Amino acid sequence: MIALVGLPGSGKSTVGRQLARRLGLSFTDSDNAIEQRIGCSIRLFFEREGEAAFRDIEEEVIHGLCATEGVIATGGGAVLRETTRERLHSAAHVVYLRSTPEDVFRRLRHDKGRPLLQVADPLQRLRELHEERDPLYRATAHFIIETGRPSVPTLVNMILMQLELAGAIPGRN
Repeated sequence: MIALVGLPGSGKSTVGRQLARRLGLSFTDSDNAIEQRIGCSIRLFFEREGEAAFRDIEEEVIHGLCATEGVIATGGGAVLRETTRERLHSAAHVVYLRSTPEDVFRRLRHDKGRPLLQVADPLQRLRELHEERDPLYRATAHFIIETGRPSVPTLVNMILMQLELAGAIPGRN
């Protein structure tokens, strides 16, 4: 199992999909799996039931996904619960796609589908999230990949190289 963690908009789903394809593994976006389970959008569930109820379901879904083989892209806040961090770290090869708040803002500034950015100062909000979550991502991860400006195929190659060097996947020709 390979799990990707990082800020919302750091490329977890995009990179995860291509990484899974390259490895011949299944890909799951944990947010999509959660929405299938709850039968509505995360945003609506969050508003209706609150963050604690959402994190309970997120924890259950991620624990279930960790029992499978494949690549998972976690939600940006999945690392907020210690039990989820511990489960990811023990059950998966965790890759932290580290993006600066400025990089994420540049990528997502026109994305109206991100509730996170529908605030007065989205860049400041991203800076706050980064400050709060960066230590948690680091504590959960086995590998840290700086996303910066490399293309998605380059990021996938960087991840594959790290996994191969660590013996996490067999060497490929």
